[in-house]
Amino acid sequence: MAIPSASAPATRVEIYGQGYSIGGDGDAAYVLRLAERVDAQMRHIARHTKLADSLRVAVLAALNLADENERLRDDLARFERQSAERAHRLLDSLDQVLR
Repeated sequence: MAIPSASAPATRVEIYGQGYSIGGDGDAAYVLRLAERVDAQMRHIARHTKLADSLRVAVLAALNLADENERLRDDLARFERQSAERAHRLLDSLDQVLR
């Protein structure tokens, strides 16, 4: 999701009991899905840590979501590397057969 712009249509969401108008280039369903993930993460953290300070809950939720994002990026990079290596081996095998 890009940084919201003033000209983008806004989608109304609720995260951890607070209402927000979120503008961006994503469609409304996508924005709602993101807000639901953030809300769920914040509620999970609040339930398991007993924190009352919503800012601390939000920071922990952001860290958890960032961790998940980085792990998925690492997985994707590993998959891309493995796929490229396999494609190279297959091309080498094909070259051997065609010679």
